[in-house]
Amino acid sequence: MRGKSCVNSAKGHAPPLLVTLGEPAGIGPDCVIRAFAIQPEAFRDTVIVAPPIWLEDRARLLGLSINIHRQNAPRASRKTGVIDVWNPIPGAENHVLAGRPRTETAQAVVDCIRKAAMSCLRGEALAMVTGPIEKAVLRQAGFPFPGHTEFLASLAGDPPFAMMLAGKQLRVALLTTHLPLRDVPRALNVEQAVRTICVVSRDLKQRFGISSPRLALCALNPHGGEQGHFGEEERTILAPAVEQARRQGVVIEGPLPSDTLFSPIMRSRFDAIVCCYHDQGLIPLKALNFGEAVNITLGLPFVRTSVDHGTALDRVGSPEVNPNSLLAALSMARRMAAGVRH
Repeated sequence: MRGKSCVNSAKGHAPPLLVTLGEPAGIGPDCVIRAFAIQPEAFRDTVIVAPPIWLEDRARLLGLSINIHRQNAPRASRKTGVIDVWNPIPGAENHVLAGRPRTETAQAVVDCIRKAAMSCLRGEALAMVTGPIEKAVLRQAGFPFPGHTEFLASLAGDPPFAMMLAGKQLRVALLTTHLPLRDVPRALNVEQAVRTICVVSRDLKQRFGISSPRLALCALNPHGGEQGHFGEEERTILAPAVEQARRQGVVIEGPLPSDTLFSPIMRSRFDAIVCCYHDQGLIPLKALNFGEAVNITLGLPFVRTSVDHGTALDRVGSPEVNPNSLLAALSMARRMAAGVRH
């Protein structure tokens, strides 16, 4: 069942868009503050889910003035020029040292993400946008998930999901996410590939307003496996998955060699390209749209988008930090929640 976030409201207020900062020692706070300085109107219906001190400290470091309005619930004041901030964990009001992540703040990071997701599941929020997390620090603190995507799927009851990144020139979805490359062939199977393909096709219809999505599936091996000479995965897993997906009404071609599939003429034929592993999709996506692309979790009962970059600990406080991906994620979350074509 799809989430209630697009239709429900709390006490007469339209549901807001929720934003989590991710790792507070990284550039998540920088991006929010710099995006607000550039486009304050983009935050009018938005609530930042975080201890306010994380933003206040970073604003002082950046030398920028922000007007924080503290909320006691996920509700936006809808005043231009104000950043609404909801701290769902009042005990977490500790200062953070910029560029120096600590395991002591890891639980607060996770709790903010959890609270935002649960608000979406309860229909109290339109959607959620997430800042980048420092995965190594979370793992050290006992976080059992590879990243946001798997954590949010678990909170939503483990529906079939897919990780997609979308830019102006390309959309890519992944059959496997955060795995060592050596583990990818063993992780691929027909059933999971069909589930992912169907999730992508369905959400392109429901969330992106594309009535008949056209998909392509990347081959895993060079030259599409060369009829088994370079690997059997195309013949034993990927081609059968394509056939099963077609029988379920999905318009899809493949498996196609990835070295030609991302060429301008080929990629223009498809609304999304499904890739076998992380870098197979993210390298061409970021080569074309880095800094302006959006990370999306498909298949959830609510809309979740994110930035296309990491925590960039070495750039915290720098004028080089570009908030365009965050602004794109905010815009895409609103369009996806409305189900309009984009």
